[in-house]
Amino acid sequence: MSRSEEGGAVAAVRKGRRSIDLRAVAPFAALALLLVVGALVNPNFIGINNLANVATRSAFIAIIAVGATFVISSGDLDLSVGSMVAFVASLMILFLNSGAIADPSLLLAAAVTLATVIGALCGLANGLITTVGRIEPFIATLGTMGIYRGLTTWLSQGGAITLRSPEIQEMYRPAYFGSILGVPVPILVILAVTAIAAFILYRTRYGRHVVAVGSNREVARYSGIGVDRVRTLAFVIQGICVAIAVLLYVPRLGSTSATTGILWELQAITAVVIGGTALKGGVGRVWGTICGAFILELVGNIMLLSNFISEYLIGAIQGAIIIIAMLVQRSLTRRP
Repeated sequence: MSRSEEGGAVAAVRKGRRSIDLRAVAPFAALALLLVVGALVNPNFIGINNLANVATRSAFIAIIAVGATFVISSGDLDLSVGSMVAFVASLMILFLNSGAIADPSLLLAAAVTLATVIGALCGLANGLITTVGRIEPFIATLGTMGIYRGLTTWLSQGGAITLRSPEIQEMYRPAYFGSILGVPVPILVILAVTAIAAFILYRTRYGRHVVAVGSNREVARYSGIGVDRVRTLAFVIQGICVAIAVLLYVPRLGSTSATTGILWELQAITAVVIGGTALKGGVGRVWGTICGAFILELVGNIMLLSNFISEYLIGAIQGAIIIIAMLVQRSLTRRP
């Protein structure tokens, strides 16, 4: 091989390395490193049962974060998801307790449908306030966060709303505690929701429009894209994902209160950012988001299994993680 050919080959290798999107790879590398660290801290950490439990517990945040990926990719932000969880779960349990339908199975099916519709309507409200009302999403969803939380407090009269029917509890229990072919149902739900979301974001016209709107709204508008429609639909998807998380949350605890879902918006946004989605919009990575949700739960699990850091500092650790993730994103973006 001549020197010129050798130089060309080296340049091609370097170019290939530079072309690798480090922001897409980073969360999975961090997850692998965290698994190694966890195994060193406690030999039981790497066990199948422990990892399955970690993945199951991450289901709520992971599913909500999938919806947040659409909202953030379109250049918006939703701070109301934790309060929305409490509100939707409260209405679902109240409907189940009402006994509006005599047949328990039909009552449960109606409650599932009701929760999904309410979640979508809450997302629609957030979207319309942001787009039609021309209010910044940070302020709009900060307002609806207070509304949903206040309505939950009113519905519960400051206490808790608990599912009263033992028959429905027993019927609904497998939705969280059951398994199919040895795989916990929540993990299967995570995979199904993520696969559908990935198809929408990566393989459909709407997904391309989400990225285009997040990259530059004016250019997207001049290109004939309905910017407000795309943004509003992203909030609706977020609301549906919140409803799906509620459908797993209710059979687990069977109760909700005004404190349900507190700081879940922080965890969801953190999972999205860790996963490589740009907080300013224009880039969305659904599978990276799931990886980010697992990382958050693994960090909590390591803290629980070790005596190095108190588990009560998990909120502080998550806050630090999102700051570090943003710094890493910025450094990778600036890399030539």
